[in-house]
Amino acid sequence: MLVAIGTSNPVKVKAVENVLSAFFKVTSVMKEVSSGVPPQPVGMDQTIKGAVTRAKKALDGEAGAELGVGIEAGLIQVPWTISGYMDQQFAAIVDKGGRITLGAGPSFEYPRKVVDRIFGEKIEVNKAMVDLSGIEALGHKQGAIGYFSKGQLDRTRLTELAVLMAMIPRLNERLYLL
Repeated sequence: MLVAIGTSNPVKVKAVENVLSAFFKVTSVMKEVSSGVPPQPVGMDQTIKGAVTRAKKALDGEAGAELGVGIEAGLIQVPWTISGYMDQQFAAIVDKGGRITLGAGPSFEYPRKVVDRIFGEKIEVNKAMVDLSGIEALGHKQGAIGYFSKGQLDRTRLTELAVLMAMIPRLNERLYLL
């Protein structure tokens, strides 16, 4: 199965390959595509739209691909948190018939100083996290989750969970009437 993945991030590609290869013989192609949302998505709507747009553009641009996959992380406003926001990753999978399935991974809270910089300085999470951690290209490595969890969960595994959740309706098609 040829899968087009709408990203230039090798961590996201590896996560998609890890999940899909448990069910199919997979060949993937990484496609840099625009998300159609701001560089730092805020809110569930923007974040999901970014994932869906990436999946559709990846599939549209790759002849022979059976699935397009898009992954987008965003800041989601959550009451009772210290900073008011959590990071949540969404995965969208689209097929040639236009059917979209979505999945979300676990979410975690950023420290208030990170959130304040994102909104105050209009910067992306990655920039704030590189400054905080001192780790260049953190998002292409362990990610913020790896840094904050002290290595107990890395960005690859976090992304795998979102992709797996997006696969649930596809793995159980007769139950979901796809």
